[in-house]
Amino acid sequence: MVSDNNFKGFSKKTISFFRGLEKNNSKEWFDENREIYDEHVMKTSAEFVVEMGQKLKTIAPGIVADPRRDKSIFRLNRDVRFGANKEPYKTHLGIYFWEGQGKKLENPGFYFQLDKSKIMFGVGMHVFPKEMLNPYRDAVTDPVMGGELKKIITKISKNKDYKLGWTKYKKIPKGYDPEHPNSEYLLYGGIGYMFEEKIPATLFGPEFLDYSFSVFNEMSPIFKWVRNINNL
Repeated sequence: MVSDNNFKGFSKKTISFFRGLEKNNSKEWFDENREIYDEHVMKTSAEFVVEMGQKLKTIAPGIVADPRRDKSIFRLNRDVRFGANKEPYKTHLGIYFWEGQGKKLENPGFYFQLDKSKIMFGVGMHVFPKEMLNPYRDAVTDPVMGGELKKIITKISKNKDYKLGWTKYKKIPKGYDPEHPNSEYLLYGGIGYMFEEKIPATLFGPEFLDYSFSVFNEMSPIFKWVRNINNL
């Protein structure tokens, strides 16, 4: 539940929770510390989601900012059915704001992550669903959309802390010109920017909301470009 109070920042206990979880990744430890999780992770995250959602509406009017667990706030439980890692919990907080229809990760959006020692922001779309790959590639090579993409990347990349991703393929897909000026972006399986840093002092105060929004806003042109792919 979201409290009546505005977002006041995350707390030192938020960080100590994830530090402890990394050392004691078990249901027993989690159950012993559930009160800290509920109060200093979930409650604070829900407040952050609600207020950040209001700010992001100035960029994306249809943004989804749902403070419930497994909506904007990712579940902490890991799916241990597949893969070698059988630890029951993720050791970081993940929050996603998205705009579009269907499943949340099949839409471009704004991502925030927090663990024991750092924070991370991501804007764009990490992985394109299959049906979006060809429209993306067509947009990359389109004279107008492709030119706009190049301008966006040139502008955002002036901040050397913002890293462009995400390459996935080793060869230019069939049917596309390997000599095209934007050919390098045809190797991407998703596209967006990421910014990662050690935990700043602002994390623990209400000013972290404005700080986070400023980062999202600076990287938002790549979000808008991806959102417009289907309008080509």
